[in-house]
Amino acid sequence: MYNVSVSPHVRAKTNTKTVMRDVAIALVPTLAFGVYYFGWRALMLIAVCVASCVASEALFERACKKPITVRDYSAVVTGLILALNLPSTATWWMAVLGSVFAIVAVKLLFGGLGQNFMNPALAGRCFLMISFTGRMTDFAVDGVSAATPLAVLKDGGSVDLWSLFIGTHPGCIGEVSAAAILIGFIYLVARKVITTSIPCTYVVSTIVFITVIRLISHDGVTAEYLLGQVLSGGLLAGAVFMATDYATSPITQRGKVVFGVILGLLTALFRTLGSTAEGVSYAIIISNLLVPLIEKFTVPHPFGGEKRISFPRPFGGEKSISPFLPFSPKKKGGAADE
Repeated sequence: MYNVSVSPHVRAKTNTKTVMRDVAIALVPTLAFGVYYFGWRALMLIAVCVASCVASEALFERACKKPITVRDYSAVVTGLILALNLPSTATWWMAVLGSVFAIVAVKLLFGGLGQNFMNPALAGRCFLMISFTGRMTDFAVDGVSAATPLAVLKDGGSVDLWSLFIGTHPGCIGEVSAAAILIGFIYLVARKVITTSIPCTYVVSTIVFITVIRLISHDGVTAEYLLGQVLSGGLLAGAVFMATDYATSPITQRGKVVFGVILGLLTALFRTLGSTAEGVSYAIIISNLLVPLIEKFTVPHPFGGEKRISFPRPFGGEKSISPFLPFSPKKKGGAADE
């Protein structure tokens, strides 16, 4: 007699640890250029973010008497991505606050890796942007303040495309070098960690919507302007390292395309009509919240079955409701079925 174990019977070598390790490796070119261009402050912020994320996760899980999960490297990747979203002028305590918020408030309180409803690193950045707007928009290099390329484009100026590609311009630590980001993108695709669906759809949609908006407003558009929009700010970094997060993006091919189009639309609206020149972080966060709705219309379901939407709840719970009911059904005893 053979003993047949429960499914799954097909096992792959890829797991959370290997995926996170590949993402960390893909971030190395961007990290290296950020340290080279911005100096020791960039290295300090990277170290503080990683240490704070790992410590926050370990301490919270120990306090809650849960298994320690820092060995899956997800906290390390969150710290790296948060650091790359900070200006080199940010203080160490801002890095700590952003890291704790990202890990505890966004990731662990909702059940940990895979249960978070938005990208933790971007949520940490948005938290810092709201709390410390002045410091988060100070992009001085070597003590000299200068406008970011996106601000120059918004004011009708021109930018040096080669400088944008290489990365010798003001911006956040991990945004400035398009070349370094593209190296990481090629690595992730080659390792089959991500596909090209979300990044390419996101970038192309942004170009299309910016073009449409500017033509409607009679502002005109040139190839140089569009390339400047792609190469500057957080568009490439967001498309490659953040929008592709497994936990906060759709699982189907059609869903990924829809997700990318929504990202492009929101980014174009924020950049052209918003009060600031950038909008990638907010576009990704808002789109993360729309993922359950996107999957409602794109995930195949059994014939005759009813599609249901799952919403994350604090402390790892999950609430599944029918999209056709205004509220969840009640038990016979009268209590809501949660």
